[in-house]
Amino acid sequence: MKQYYVYILASKKNGTLYIGVTNNLIKRVYEHKNNFVEGFAQKYDVNKLMYYEC
Repeated sequence: MKQYYVYILASKKNGTLYIGVTNNLIKRVYEHKNNFVEGFAQKYDVNKLMYYEC
């Protein structure tokens, strides 16, 4: 059975939040930090991992 993660990214302190779900947290955060993901997270520069859980 695959393990999934819920994660929260932020743009800055008191900034915009983004909530996502993935089965590969390291890869997904890397994609956000390097702007490989088009859309909301890229538009608002949301790329700092604040929280995650399995």
